[in-house]
Amino acid sequence: MKRYIPYSILTVLLFSLITACKKDYADPSGPSAEQAYSTPATLAADAVGLQAWYAKDRVGLLYNTVTSASLLCYETFVTNRGNTDEAQVGDGGTKIQNTNAVVTQMWGVSNKIRYEADSIMRRTNAIVTDKGFASGIIAYASIFKAMAIGVQANFWEQVPASMGRPDTVTNDVKFIPGSQGYTLAVATLDNALNTIATTPIGSNFTPNVPSTVNIINTLYALKARYALCAGDYATALAAADKVDLKVTSVLAFNQQITNPVFTLVTATSNIYNVADSSMGLPVGLRPDKNDQRIPFYILYQAPPKKPALLINGFFKTNVTAVPIYLPGEITLIKAECYARQHNLPAGLAELNKVVTKSPSADAFGVGAQLPPAVAATEADLLTLIYKHRRIELFMSGQELEDNRRFGRPQAERGRNYFPYPFVERNDNPNTPADPAF
Repeated sequence: MKRYIPYSILTVLLFSLITACKKDYADPSGPSAEQAYSTPATLAADAVGLQAWYAKDRVGLLYNTVTSASLLCYETFVTNRGNTDEAQVGDGGTKIQNTNAVVTQMWGVSNKIRYEADSIMRRTNAIVTDKGFASGIIAYASIFKAMAIGVQANFWEQVPASMGRPDTVTNDVKFIPGSQGYTLAVATLDNALNTIATTPIGSNFTPNVPSTVNIINTLYALKARYALCAGDYATALAAADKVDLKVTSVLAFNQQITNPVFTLVTATSNIYNVADSSMGLPVGLRPDKNDQRIPFYILYQAPPKKPALLINGFFKTNVTAVPIYLPGEITLIKAECYARQHNLPAGLAELNKVVTKSPSADAFGVGAQLPPAVAATEADLLTLIYKHRRIELFMSGQELEDNRRFGRPQAERGRNYFPYPFVERNDNPNTPADPAF
């Protein structure tokens, strides 16, 4: 596993990751790791830097997860095959090479976030004497560490067990199954929640981070998400119950740091675009024509305007904020947990909160506004939950995990898991074999 240097010179480094396989990196002109993590203020700034790595530009996890999942699950299609890496993902299967930039960027940045988050949290209690301030740093860094682990478990069959330590000499980090990766993400979130329970986040910390992220609500929402993916339904349900559905957490953008999917994709239609109003679902599961989530997520342009359909929703302008989680996701987590624990009435009741919800009743305006669904069996209910997850969470980056978890036919996805980038395989002898599909 590669070692990473502080945030100040990472743009240069990330592109070197695509082609180079050095074990260590040094920048004589930049700050040392100890300087970068030397004060409470720098630690807080480094924690905010994790969010920038998650959300910014074409190399960030937001662009690459939305791109990968939507293409692999046929929500979108590549409009210009000159974008070779996105075209490979859209083709799926063995077309996706180990040198693919989308795959390599996602791998490299998720490792970067994990490594930096560990570095921040390891130093916090030693450097920060204000325990409330320290709680805030640990909690905020944990959000992005957990999401980075979740991204790896979503797209790779096995994930690194840890990022190692800078004071060790070995780079051969071990791997664990993706399901255990989700459990590791939950453990990260639990550590943050326990830290906050012992010492609440100090009011002097919150001005250091974006006000658009509600830390506690986000920790519980992500815990519910990853516990569900790990198959721990009791834990997922308990966490989902603690999420206030009226409180939002979003990745915000401005004229300087813009929404990457809008800037690169929606505004140009030159990389990929929405396929059609089926939202990537097969016949029998496609949205009802009256489903109000279709016009929320997909913009129809009347002739002579072209293309006829455009990406809308959370990628409709350069400053549109992207939710870290949706209220509907939390409700659907509850529905699935009840269903998988054989409580059909409770699961159906939660599902119908999403099915019948009007756009005006949702914090983001996501609402189907349909008649209640009917499910006679547990299998029917799970199929409906899958359908409405795919519609409610359109282009959220979670489609591939959902497709596998619900046991959908392989023909409904372009690949089960990504191959491991050569930059990892060449550097780490423990890198697993690539999955066949």
